[in-house]
Amino acid sequence: MDSEFWMLVLCALLLLAFGLLSFLRLDSDLTLLWAAWMGQRPAEQALIGMVVWVTGASSGIGEELAFQLSKLGVSLVLSARRTQELERVKRRCLENGNMKEKDILVLPLDLADTSSHDTATKAVLREFGRIDILVNNAGESNYCFAVDANLDVFKVLMEVNYLGTVSLTKCVLPHMMERKQGKIVIMNSLAGIQPSPLCCGYIASKHALRGFANALRTELLDHPGITLSTICPGPVHSNIYKNYLTREAIKAKWPYPQEFPKMATSRCVQLILVSMANDLEEVWIANQPALFRTYVWQYVPIRDWIISRTQWKKRIEIFRINMDNSVGDHDKRPSK
Repeated sequence: MDSEFWMLVLCALLLLAFGLLSFLRLDSDLTLLWAAWMGQRPAEQALIGMVVWVTGASSGIGEELAFQLSKLGVSLVLSARRTQELERVKRRCLENGNMKEKDILVLPLDLADTSSHDTATKAVLREFGRIDILVNNAGESNYCFAVDANLDVFKVLMEVNYLGTVSLTKCVLPHMMERKQGKIVIMNSLAGIQPSPLCCGYIASKHALRGFANALRTELLDHPGITLSTICPGPVHSNIYKNYLTREAIKAKWPYPQEFPKMATSRCVQLILVSMANDLEEVWIANQPALFRTYVWQYVPIRDWIISRTQWKKRIEIFRINMDNSVGDHDKRPSK
């Protein structure tokens, strides 16, 4: 009897260890993982023939998303501030995708200029007659101590990341309500779930976005044909890590590599397409250990407080060392 009991205990421990080891190899949350295994296949069903408007399409996740969507036979609207880069992305989509010239509209757009959003929306409707999916991907980041940052930094981040997204969503939403269908995708970040030092303005804007998405989702309960997905990537290979706002809202390229591992942009976008195809409400996408830390922060905050404090202190120390080594950097902060 005793031997049977201990055998069951051993089997339970082995299953637990196997489950933990399997989890540590994941790069997405469990809901998204299940959808990737058992849900719809984006290339064959859910997205074919749709009109997709992608902001921030000139580089990074936005560019890769446009590229992978171009293979699915969709119509694309590419928006960002840099027209030349948008034209480059358009050529890439035409050369490697399953689409023709008439299937892509390059539409320069500044998210901070909210007065232009209604005009831009009407331009898309004139071109394609409808908007099936709006992907709010454009955004800015910052990297400095909050105490050093000019208030303009926080204003820019809120105007672009939060108010710009809210404004464009409000312009497109009435059209979707009239058609009784549509998908709104908001590109958030794991930073919108758990805190981190040296980017307070960015994190505040992402927390605001998460709150807006959660509240708006409740207002859409009477519109079952309209879905809202919040995508929360962790560190991904993207230009957002190359161009930060400094303490005076001036972009700067940091000369040192980031201290955390980053996911391949192509893999991140593959998972985003799975989320879009299966109408998932919120998904987390990241390599380990970022994904594990997010789960612990969300569900075991007291334990993660110890882990996170160690990580935060390490990140701040690396920042100070690199700033001390950056000759002539106007954001240099004296070490304690």
